[in-house]
Amino acid sequence: MPQGDGGIPQPVPPSPEVLTAEAAAGAPGAAGARGRLASVALVIGGIVSLQFGASVAVMLFPRAGALGVVTLRLVVASLVLLVVCRPKLRGYSRGDWGTVLAFGVALVGMNSLFYQALDRIPLGAAVTLEFLGPLILSVATSRKLLSLVWAALALSGVGLLGHEGLDGLDLVGAGCALAAGGLWAAYILLSARTGQRFPQADGLALAMTVAAVLSLPFGVVSAGSALIDPVTVGLGAAVALMSSVLPYTLELLALRKLPASGFAIMMSLEPAVAATAGFLVLHQALGWAEVLAIGLVVVASVGAVRSAGAKG
Repeated sequence: MPQGDGGIPQPVPPSPEVLTAEAAAGAPGAAGARGRLASVALVIGGIVSLQFGASVAVMLFPRAGALGVVTLRLVVASLVLLVVCRPKLRGYSRGDWGTVLAFGVALVGMNSLFYQALDRIPLGAAVTLEFLGPLILSVATSRKLLSLVWAALALSGVGLLGHEGLDGLDLVGAGCALAAGGLWAAYILLSARTGQRFPQADGLALAMTVAAVLSLPFGVVSAGSALIDPVTVGLGAAVALMSSVLPYTLELLALRKLPASGFAIMMSLEPAVAATAGFLVLHQALGWAEVLAIGLVVVASVGAVRSAGAKG
């Protein structure tokens, strides 16, 4: 929110916790089954929180503008992560800091472009177009012929979405969503690299701080004194908690027992959840062709993840 901001981890090497969970997935016992069921609930909770947070962000646009909301979200999220993680600043190489800087640039670019898209097109359409970035990355790294089928299916869905919305879908908004998807793919790769160089979530906290600092001048110019309005700040904090802090926490807890392949498949539901949130909160009704287009992208993403995780 980005994005959410969480991404789908198909091309990211699973952590030791995930490998342990996958190894234990076949172990008998009701406790293990209950643990996996709870992890599924956590992932769903994170997805719902992320997309409904995006809906709240759209409602905040008239008060602070898209760039102002991005700044509020990143600043609050960075402050929370800095307090929780308390990252160390010494002992890192120039390459480590270069990775954090690139990660922060990807974060601010992804969020800014996505919120610009939300300011112009419905939430479900924006997430569907943005989701192409991680999907294409998954297909490109799988090296399997079947992946081409899933890619074609996803492109068919996007084509249908574009054809249906030629009269109403803002082309600038669609372009921003696609560009945000490209940065989402970069976010996934940089997130994996940051996780290898920094302990726990320290790298994420530092990268979020870089993103917040980079967004601050644009937010100030765009929103001005609205950034210090108590109501606006309160709503911006809610967006940060719903779209960044809460999803990250729930996903971290879920990955302790949920296999990486299952997690990625569940993340493929984001376009559908986004369309639901847009309908319930923002009253953004979708036509049958747009619903079908989102469904095609979801099915293609699930298929791509399953293909990437299959042996052979």
